[in-house]
Amino acid sequence: MNERKGIVTMKGNPVTLVGTEVKVGDAAPDCIALDNDLNPVRLSSYIGKICVISCVPSLDTPVCDLETKVFNQEASRLSENVIILTVSMDLPFAQKRWCAAEGVDRVQTLSDHRDASFGTSFGVLIKELRLLARAVFVVDQEGTIQYVQIVSEITNEPNYEEIWGALKGLS
Repeated sequence: MNERKGIVTMKGNPVTLVGTEVKVGDAAPDCIALDNDLNPVRLSSYIGKICVISCVPSLDTPVCDLETKVFNQEASRLSENVIILTVSMDLPFAQKRWCAAEGVDRVQTLSDHRDASFGTSFGVLIKELRLLARAVFVVDQEGTIQYVQIVSEITNEPNYEEIWGALKGLS
């Protein structure tokens, strides 16, 4: 398994990312995560839609909470052809509880806790913590990665303006 160091830090401390690095122009890996009802979901099931994939360490942390709420709010302004997914290592039950408590109903949460399939396929699994790094990927209707943002300090939010700019070019 590939390991990359020096890409991201957690509170200033370097961590190791495990998995295959994906780049713009690559086909999005067809990994499997679990929905809130424990059903396996293949990323390829979203072919035909533009996917914004936000991966976060845990919804129960302040920055992940805020980020997911920003995406939920923005989802109402996007084309119906755009779906926003938030992937974390949180258990599906915790994701479902969090979404209900926070009124998040436009973002679909997926759990990578079982196999870390998403984390290793997209190269964002943190070896030391078995959490996902903060990153955003935009995948077009054909399943090609059109935008990648790996946030260098996990405790920071992503650059939303760059993400919205990437979407405008696709929709």
